Amino acid sequence: MAIRKQTPNGPDGLPTREQVLAFITASEEPAGKREIAKAFGLKGTEKIALKALLKDMAEEGLIDGNRSAFHRLGGVPRVTVLRVLEIEDGQPMAIPDTWRPDDGAPPPRLRIIEPKGKGRAQAALKVGDRVLARTEEAGRGLIAHVMKKLPTRTEQVLGVVEFDGAGKPWLAPVDKRVRNAVAIADLGGAAEGQLVLGEPVSKSPRAGLKVTEVLGDPLAPRAFSLIAIHKHGIPFVFPQEAQDEAALAAKMALSEDAREDLRHLPIVAIDPTDARDHDDAIWAEPDGEGGYRAVVAIADVSFYVRPGGAVDREARKRGNSVYFPDRVVPMLPHVLSSDVCSLKVGADRAAMACHLTIDAEGRVTGWRFTRALVRIAEVIAYEEAQRRIDAREAAAHLQNLWAAWRLLEKARSNRDPLELELPERRVVLDEKGKIAEIAIRERLDAHRVVEDFMIAANVAAAKALEAKVAPVVYRIHEPPSREKLVALKDYLATFGRKLALGQVITPGLFNRMLKDVSDEAEKALVMEAVLRSQTQAYYGPRNAGHFGLALGSYAHFTSPIRRYSDLLVHRALVDAYHLEQPRPEEREIPGTSGLSDRDRSDLARISDAISKAERRAMEAERETIDRYVAAWLAGRVGEVFDTRVTGVQKFGLFATIIGLGGDGLVPISTLGAERFGYDEKRQVLVGEETGEEFAMGMILKLRLAEANPLTGALKFEPVDLPEGAGRIEPRGGKPFEKTPRKTGGYMQGPRGRPRNIRHQGRRK
Repeated sequence: MAIRKQTPNGPDGLPTREQVLAFITASEEPAGKREIAKAFGLKGTEKIALKALLKDMAEEGLIDGNRSAFHRLGGVPRVTVLRVLEIEDGQPMAIPDTWRPDDGAPPPRLRIIEPKGKGRAQAALKVGDRVLARTEEAGRGLIAHVMKKLPTRTEQVLGVVEFDGAGKPWLAPVDKRVRNAVAIADLGGAAEGQLVLGEPVSKSPRAGLKVTEVLGDPLAPRAFSLIAIHKHGIPFVFPQEAQDEAALAAKMALSEDAREDLRHLPIVAIDPTDARDHDDAIWAEPDGEGGYRAVVAIADVSFYVRPGGAVDREARKRGNSVYFPDRVVPMLPHVLSSDVCSLKVGADRAAMACHLTIDAEGRVTGWRFTRALVRIAEVIAYEEAQRRIDAREAAAHLQNLWAAWRLLEKARSNRDPLELELPERRVVLDEKGKIAEIAIRERLDAHRVVEDFMIAANVAAAKALEAKVAPVVYRIHEPPSREKLVALKDYLATFGRKLALGQVITPGLFNRMLKDVSDEAEKALVMEAVLRSQTQAYYGPRNAGHFGLALGSYAHFTSPIRRYSDLLVHRALVDAYHLEQPRPEEREIPGTSGLSDRDRSDLARISDAISKAERRAMEAERETIDRYVAAWLAGRVGEVFDTRVTGVQKFGLFATIIGLGGDGLVPISTLGAERFGYDEKRQVLVGEETGEEFAMGMILKLRLAEANPLTGALKFEPVDLPEGAGRIEPRGGKPFEKTPRKTGGYMQGPRGRPRNIRHQGRRK
């Protein structure tokens, strides 16, 4: 007799986890999906929902098995060695380090409870870590209590195979923070010069590494991004289940009756020339009262990606798309990110439409959110849109966007957000994947138009959810800490500039400070100091405002194709404004497009996890650009460049090539025979004999001594400075000036020859 029970979180008739476990436990034979479906009388889409439920239960540690047989979790010793498989929502998930069951069942997943409290290790576990743990059943699965973190026997090292004069193989790490090569005990078929992954063969560091995977030519096109992907553990291959589910979701029909029809509006997407996906588009027209009506149309990703499904699990794990010069590691499978969810010209697309009312002063006085059908009139590159406006060749709908933006710009100016002119490097590749050019992205009004419309929609989303007392994943940027402000105050004092800490610190205060600096070299120096004083933005369910944008409420809503935070905001809007739509077709994937119960109850941990994923992506992207720049400069070693000092440490200077952005180290050993002391408060190197100083912001002519494409590291050495070079005139202070002494054409170390320093890299 079939057992049926309606559950609030799934289709009618889907059993609860407890019912499934009770059936499996009571079954005399291994119970597969077919047996479970028959027992509960499931049909059609309910079977698809059951498959997803069983997958979730297996991943949560409730059951294990293969596609045809599920049984109670077992076979894990009470005390065993576990290996961290992934970090899911900030929670380490592990599998037994050795798992060889007789029936070939996949390893169970255990949720690790890390030790806390006085005297206990607080270092977060990462993928690949091994722990000795005590396991136990806890409600819905197995958990593991860490007893001891084990030596990193299986920690992988990414590097290039090299041979020394005696024919012994070594692994030269590509991580600039790792100084020394490591002996290779087992080449695993790798050849000299190949990029490989290796791991220690035993606890003893003398035992060396064994090569576990050969990745190929480290200098081949696309290798630099591959290095970053492996180094940071970025998931880049979608499981087949996620691909299958995405293909199924892509076939879901769009109901014209259930969506607002905006296909008649000339909505346009303005994006970079090399954009791979288009998740936002804009439209505006005058309202007849001095203001504008506007629509910000955003890809309706929540319609296609349902909570708890295979695609959702993978998207949550990734947190965001990662953009490299040669590739994108997307958050969603390509059939969604590059096709169905991308707003393409002339194609009907599902969108979440944010309708804005902008008054004559640029204030957004009203908003509403609908699910809509849109048909993009044109995808325009920033440069082309700007050209049309400047040449007065723009169509009326493009002119309307600029006119509406000028109102938004007026309101932005009144708000006075933080304005830091930070150049962005752009790597241009040719058709063979080789570097054609490295340039600084030009900042156009077209960029500001899109940016201000997106900010308006993001604010509207946050306030709309607040009005419904609904969950919000805020984008938070807190004001600078007292400690950082004191450090900034002390640093500015070295220029004869004051920062009064008794006043309210606002973004406008920093803006006015920068406007008072007329000398471009000094302005760059002050801007760098202001940037260092800022806190890092993050995601969270508790609002603390956005200091940099001078906004009280702010959420990310406009990029759900590439950011999981935006997808959560979309789901919250679906719930708050009752935007759920019926799904009549059998082939459609089950589940709500709103927030799941898990999302609601665990929003803080999810926010923390996607914040960490964002930082991981930013670091990977930055390091990859560094590698491309180093490769671009590798053929120019020995050339002299104009550079600006961006950091001073006791071991040397960090300098950036002006106009290119390549960052490198000037080791203190290259500054001549004189000893230099480090003044930490003023952040300067001071010659003990002459009192000559090296300080941040100085303009120096430096010779490029090394460029390592594998690590992205550059090393410079000083040359003779012409009159006036390396000079800054701080207000009320003595000019910084340094003319290094030269001996035989090279900056000398203590023994009269250039010193080869392994420590290279950029300031963190």
